[in-house]
Amino acid sequence: MLTTLIAFLGACTLVAASPGPSTVLIIKQSLHSRRSGFLTVLGNETGVFVWGVVAAFGLTALLTASELAYDVMRIVGAVVLVWFGVQALRQARRAKGEHETAWEGTQKSGWASYRGGLLLNLANPKAAVFALSFLPQFVPEGAPHLPAMIGLAALWAVYEVGYYGLYVWFVGRMKNVLSRAGVRRRLEQVSGGVLLLLGVRMALDS
Repeated sequence: MLTTLIAFLGACTLVAASPGPSTVLIIKQSLHSRRSGFLTVLGNETGVFVWGVVAAFGLTALLTASELAYDVMRIVGAVVLVWFGVQALRQARRAKGEHETAWEGTQKSGWASYRGGLLLNLANPKAAVFALSFLPQFVPEGAPHLPAMIGLAALWAVYEVGYYGLYVWFVGRMKNVLSRAGVRRRLEQVSGGVLLLLGVRMALDS
């Protein structure tokens, strides 16, 4: 059991370390405040747990079995990514030539940050399919499948809260550099462009 747990946490680390839309959004929100970044993390990990529970009940298999359902969800996910990208680029454009107070005025509410992280995760069909293939590999032999899957999903989400929390902390530590309007504007532009490209890529994936 201990060996399985260590292997599972090691795999979770590799998954979290792989750059993706969630990582970009968490860093982007952390540019505004640690609170915004951390709530985005909590929203994202709520989505991770939800997909884990869905996979535990075998419902994710319905998504993989239906090409239409998968394609609809893929397009929705692409639209969400493009929307986040456009929002980031608009914020960067509005902040051009303005002072730091302009950035403070664009900070999102706590609910909006949480909702953004949750929506981005739940709108990604690849996250659902990955949970279905990832979690069963670490269910101990002879253990009840459903409770074990739900337990692993919860552990996965909690572990990633700590992992991505380090990102939020690091961005906060770099506040003196990142608080410069020009630097933050450039980072907003980069994150917005990345989210746009990821959205287009998801839309074109088959």
